[in-house]
Amino acid sequence: MKSSNTVLIALFAALIVVLSLIPPIPLPAIPVPITLQTLGAMLAGAMLGPVRGALACLLYLALAAIGLPVLPGGRGGLGAFLGPTGGFLVGLVAGAFVTGWLARRLAARAAGAAQVAGYVAACVVGGIAVVYAFGVPWLAAVAKMDLAKAALAVAVFVPGDLIKAVVAAWVASRVERAWPMLGR
Repeated sequence: MKSSNTVLIALFAALIVVLSLIPPIPLPAIPVPITLQTLGAMLAGAMLGPVRGALACLLYLALAAIGLPVLPGGRGGLGAFLGPTGGFLVGLVAGAFVTGWLARRLAARAAGAAQVAGYVAACVVGGIAVVYAFGVPWLAAVAKMDLAKAALAVAVFVPGDLIKAVVAAWVASRVERAWPMLGR
């Protein structure tokens, strides 16, 4: 791996840490708070591509697993992966990979509004659908909820996640203009 790739992976892992440390917003009756972690995973995938984006998320999770307080609320350690948000954490890696893979196919060759739309689609599928595909069943199992009830409980996060997808798409398209990274 080139040193520039290592630096980019570390930089985006640090970005996810910063976004995670912005105080989470707890919601009543739902053990999962509103955070900006998924924005970081979307940005990593959209801007770095599938492998480097997933590695940035994996590095972030490794830092959390060894006990550094990098998760929302200053949490860290393996216990965070066993709680109701554990599936969402694991889903960040797959979500960044899918976001990057789709961004390469939908946005890399496009320009203008089509490029932004490609990034939005990549972020919605990878950063929302894939992350939720890991997180909702995990939440249902840990919280001993019915799967449909868990899906309904996290539905309140969808509007905010859609906003994050648009923000990530806009940022990725602007950076891609000035400093193309998807082609590398």
